[in-house]
Amino acid sequence: MFDFVRQHNRLFQFILLLLILPSFAFVGMQGYTSMMGGANAGVASVDGRKITQAEWDNAQREQAQRIRGQNPNVDAKLLDTPEVKRQALEGLVTERTLQAAAAHQHFTVSADSLLNKYLHDPEFAFMRNADGTVNKAVAAMQGLTPAGFDERVRQSLILQQVTKGVETSVLAGTAVPKLAFDSLLQQREVQWQHFDIKDFAGKLNPSDSELEAFYKDTANVAKFQLPESAQIQYLVLDVEALKKDVKFSEDDLQNYYKENASRYGAPEERRASHILIKVDRGAPAEERAKAKAKAEEILAQVRKNPASFAELAKKNSQDPGSAVNGGDLDFFGRGAMVKEFDAAVYAMKQGEISNLVETDFGYHIIQMTGVRGGDKKPFEAVRAEVEAEVRKQLAQKKYAEVAEQFGNLVYEQSDSLQPAADKLKLQIQTATVQRQPQPGSGGPLASGKLLDAVFGADALRNKRNTEAVETGPSQLVSAHVTQYNPVRVPPLADVKDKVREQLVKKLAAEQARKAGEARLAALKANATDVAGLDAAVTVSRAKPQGLSRAQLEAVLGADASKLPAAVGVPADDGGYVVVRINQLQPRDAAVIDDKRAAQQYAGAWARAEAQAYLAALKSQYKAVIKVAAPASAASAP
Repeated sequence: MFDFVRQHNRLFQFILLLLILPSFAFVGMQGYTSMMGGANAGVASVDGRKITQAEWDNAQREQAQRIRGQNPNVDAKLLDTPEVKRQALEGLVTERTLQAAAAHQHFTVSADSLLNKYLHDPEFAFMRNADGTVNKAVAAMQGLTPAGFDERVRQSLILQQVTKGVETSVLAGTAVPKLAFDSLLQQREVQWQHFDIKDFAGKLNPSDSELEAFYKDTANVAKFQLPESAQIQYLVLDVEALKKDVKFSEDDLQNYYKENASRYGAPEERRASHILIKVDRGAPAEERAKAKAKAEEILAQVRKNPASFAELAKKNSQDPGSAVNGGDLDFFGRGAMVKEFDAAVYAMKQGEISNLVETDFGYHIIQMTGVRGGDKKPFEAVRAEVEAEVRKQLAQKKYAEVAEQFGNLVYEQSDSLQPAADKLKLQIQTATVQRQPQPGSGGPLASGKLLDAVFGADALRNKRNTEAVETGPSQLVSAHVTQYNPVRVPPLADVKDKVREQLVKKLAAEQARKAGEARLAALKANATDVAGLDAAVTVSRAKPQGLSRAQLEAVLGADASKLPAAVGVPADDGGYVVVRINQLQPRDAAVIDDKRAAQQYAGAWARAEAQAYLAALKSQYKAVIKVAAPASAASAP
């Protein structure tokens, strides 16, 4: 019970995401500012109730925070595309549809049902204390009170009820799933022959006239043109840039070390065992007196024979998590336990047994069994670490003081970055950038906001500094364009090697295809001519054996009514593959047996039924999206 947070921190975060927020599975990554205008503008409606722009924006922010919490390195632009924003709105409409259906169908979850779910569902059990109350640590990490946490779980379970009846009503049987998976995972014994472009490329030597014709062909212009780019100077104001010029004395370092002494050593941890006799603080006086009397009786036995503590804990402790271990709670740091328990343990000497300690859980008998940590490193051993931290803090303070000044300087003296560099002792850097961050770029040059400013009309046409752009936490950047290079096709002489490479690849691919098609025709005419074919292998969707998806689908989709059969497939690199199909084989039972096949088939069918039911609900409750879909989404099949 008491070491719950330490032992289950990662587990509870993962399961909490999956189980406490199921309605968000429909929501996706949410929110962006449409052209509707106004936070109260309606962007959609369900059952006569509108979804406002503000609700959409808020849902997007919350989802983005959750995504970043799980993946701090996620590209922010991926959370802000038109397609993702559309998914956000569709997610909100889905959630509101489920809420409307739940209300109209009077779905509810009683307090007893919720408690039973916590206590008996293995996925929920660890979220409760042994007495059935919500673990406060779990609720606090969601920013909720225990009552608020209960309500969130209840609402989530109510929404699940809307589609649960449909999802659980699917009866797949055994014959249909077996037929489906037999077809999907059928195996075929094949032999193949590759016609690689590299085998043909070495024999090709196109003439200068052929290179020029290929270069001038309008169909090939995009292969050789250079993208739009800009050569820039840029100035970075951040904590790192300010560190080198901060001033501090030896006394500053000594004072910081003294004030933060706990950081420079292993924190003290204590180990304890306990025996718990449970009783709620709000229980009737008679019940509390009975529990206390029992605890005092056990305490007397412990004091009489301290060596029997573990045995008595196993027999009497009502904390199931530690009783099986003789009451042992392992090592824990200060503040990890409830305050009364924590205070008692950290006031005890090793081996000492406490008097009764009362907490919200009942009465405890505690034995302090071990101490570790608490050692402090001498100043000289951590001087470099102290200095680095002092520099960082002083630089952070200075950044807060000069950030506004930086913005004013690059704006007011917009024809050059030099005045700002001189005033703030910053170094001007140079780079060549494109409109989109390039693979491998990092730091400010990977900021879409900065690149948008660089390629803005004011920076390009008027040669002015960009505004101070925030490209990261405590980081401002301004750039100045020194040369702009529009999209252009360079002279043939500058890209002749690339032109040759592209033309040779094209010609080699054509020859590989012709040779492959000729071999395919010969094989179809004489199926017993296996010269050049590799040894036979068995392929399936579960075992592609190196075939690409397109090649595999062509092989598995080929007419096998008469064997051997032959099929030809273009290779991904431009080559060609000829495949001889020797025989058909049943699916490998090791990949999926009949029982799991039936389960997976039923699950897929249940999801399809649920989606169809959800579509019907949206129609019934007049779910309408008033914002036009982005072009890519609208044109998607």
